Order: sequence, then C-alpha cells, then structure tokens
Amino acid sequence: MAQRCEICNKGPVYGNRVSHAHNLTRRRWNPNLQQVRVIEGKTHKRMRVCTNCIRSGRITKA
Repeated sequence: MAQRCEICNKGPVYGNRVSHAHNLTRRRWNPNLQQVRVIEGKTHKRMRVCTNCIRSGRITKA
C-alpha cells in the first residue's frame, strides 16, 4: 500500500542510516498515516490521512 496522504500527498522521505563507523545504508521515514472516516460532500469515505492534516482541520471526521 502506498505511503501517501490522500489530502496533502505527503510521502516517505529518504536518507541514510549512519553507524558509529560512519557506514551509510539507505533508510526511509514514513509519514504518520491514520485511516479515518471522512465526510466528503454527503458521503462517508475511508481515507489514509497524515496526522498533520487531521490536526490542522483539513478534513472533517465522520
């Protein structure tokens, strides 16, 4: 399943995991997505939304 917010399209960010010996391996930071029932028009819909969108009021919970 894609790690994307359906409202703001926020996705994973990539970087390096750095050990004490400074060995670099790739890693990723996923957004904090929650599955929420959202009122969209007159219908209820399940969406995967990041917590930043939930807290900022960009969606209305059902």
